[in-house]
Amino acid sequence: MTTASTSCSDTPPFCSAEPAGDTVHDVTQVRRFIDLRAPEVAERITERSIFVQPLGAIEQHGPHLPLSTDSLVATAVAEAAIAEVGEEVDAWLLPTLTYTKSNEHAWAPGTIWLSATTLLAVLDDIGRCLATTRAKRLVFLNGHGGNSALANVACRELRLAHGLMTFLAHPGMPADQGGASPAGELGMGIHGGTDETSVVLHLAPELVRMDLAERRVPEKLAGNKYVRFGGRVSFGWLSNDFNPDGYIGDPLPADAELGKQLFEGNVRAFGEALREVATFDFGR
Repeated sequence: MTTASTSCSDTPPFCSAEPAGDTVHDVTQVRRFIDLRAPEVAERITERSIFVQPLGAIEQHGPHLPLSTDSLVATAVAEAAIAEVGEEVDAWLLPTLTYTKSNEHAWAPGTIWLSATTLLAVLDDIGRCLATTRAKRLVFLNGHGGNSALANVACRELRLAHGLMTFLAHPGMPADQGGASPAGELGMGIHGGTDETSVVLHLAPELVRMDLAERRVPEKLAGNKYVRFGGRVSFGWLSNDFNPDGYIGDPLPADAELGKQLFEGNVRAFGEALREVATFDFGR
């Protein structure tokens, strides 16, 4: 899970709850790497090109959200942002990697996860293949908080092993990694809560069962100063450590209009990030 929050923190959540208006993203114009024919790769992938690799997950999100939630959000943000930057940035969308590191939800039926070792090897293999093209910039757009630490490691490893300029972005940071959640969640809305449910209500309302949603906020944990989500002392956890349903937050206030505002804020911010990635040179 990773969704933007209605307020920003000092770490880089892509967050905004500004009015979204009636923005329409023409994702039919998105440059998709797998649609190229083999001879076109050498012609169209250049030193200006940026590969965007969405990272999702297939994991439980409580009884009210689909297993595809993180993949759905990461893919939609990537598509819309690439459409938004248009010809200004030569960004190429790679197929979303949906099998990732979700073992905090391994107890739940439906969760399909890779070990840390396997996922790191997969990311290395992807990077090695992309490095054979003229493009040297690879952006991971990570929609699942459980991937974040490993994706950071992968960025350094790919830089060293294959000479790629690597970047890690998120549609939004969860509260346990420095992001924020609505006040009613006491900073504990990290999985299946208000914001994430709102975004899915905007993107795919037919997949949401609000009649099954309940408040699942670990209020005692919220009272801790250090050992808490986003606190100075982190801790290992499984999602069913907090409650049998395995979601953490309050989906009850979720609203499709809020989801639209959050989604559009994520798209704008990732588009701006892609513009910076296009000219990034380590500050030289």
